[in-house]
Amino acid sequence: MRIIISLCLFVYSLISFTQQKEPTISFVKEQHDFGDIKEEDGKVTHSFEFSNTGALPLVIYDVKPTCGCTTPRWSKEPIQPGAKGYIDATFDPKRRPGKFNKGISVKSNSSDGLIVLRIKGNVIAKEKTVEDYYPYLTGNLRFKSSNFAFSKVIFNQPKTKTFEAVNISDQPVEISFRNIPKHLQISYDPAIVKPQQKSTITITYNPIIKNDWDFVMDRLYLLQNGKEVGKNRFNVSATIVEDFSHLSEEDLLNAPVINFDHTSFNFGTVKQQSKVIHEFPFKNMGKTNLIIRKVKASCGCTAVEPKENVIKPGESSHIKAIFNVGKRRNNQSKSITVITNDPKNSKSVLRLKGIVQE
Repeated sequence: MRIIISLCLFVYSLISFTQQKEPTISFVKEQHDFGDIKEEDGKVTHSFEFSNTGALPLVIYDVKPTCGCTTPRWSKEPIQPGAKGYIDATFDPKRRPGKFNKGISVKSNSSDGLIVLRIKGNVIAKEKTVEDYYPYLTGNLRFKSSNFAFSKVIFNQPKTKTFEAVNISDQPVEISFRNIPKHLQISYDPAIVKPQQKSTITITYNPIIKNDWDFVMDRLYLLQNGKEVGKNRFNVSATIVEDFSHLSEEDLLNAPVINFDHTSFNFGTVKQQSKVIHEFPFKNMGKTNLIIRKVKASCGCTAVEPKENVIKPGESSHIKAIFNVGKRRNNQSKSITVITNDPKNSKSVLRLKGIVQE
């Protein structure tokens, strides 16, 4: 029995002696509560102090927060035995209202291994201003954005959306736009906006008149009291799609089916000022006519539509891609979007990629 006790004491002493020979990180405290903080007051920082209570120099390898909202700084030089160091944790409350509890992982050569520090608190949201709700400023008017986005628009269904403008001046402002295309109808309520008041801009988008497909964009130019003011260009964007929801199961079985032989081509390595030409073969595997609605190329590509935009069942055709390399260099990736009346695959994306050398 005495031998067992003596052996245990020896092992304990050996472990204690070994630990004393290693660096040891000892924090004054391992968590901090900021309490209530105001969003408008900006960033807050707490410094976690520690000592090296071991017998060898302590090195902090890495300090990593659990999210990007904390920015740590720490002692980069080795901490000698008995010396002190710090880890500063900074939290940015901007756009983060409510309670938070974040961890900061500390990796070092300490005998304690990985240590996780914690900061917590509660962000009191600032009262929103007109600038917060309407961040885009042009002249005396504020908007939520310079883009009037319609998102998805069914081809045969006009869509109406409203957008707001706020007059932040002390004078009335009359709103109007120039360069209005035929497929857009715009009204204003009111057209003359009183100081510190709002106007509702109603836009109706008619995709049939636009007669286009997929993502499209138009530019409008805002007039204030009949005159142009800086930053007055607005975009009206929409993604025009075909409505297949009314098709029955029989319709789907008899629908056209586009089938490309391949949708990606690697042209390898080419020189500047050269030209890459490639054909993407496809076949209509369906039972009714396949209609090519649109072929759209990304920057640097020219896409040539098939000779016929209507491909009968069982017939084949191809999309020709021409990539003018110009002065581009290094890795290149270009795309061609093909819109068809295939209800299960109405949008196909073809890709050209490779390397351009000088």
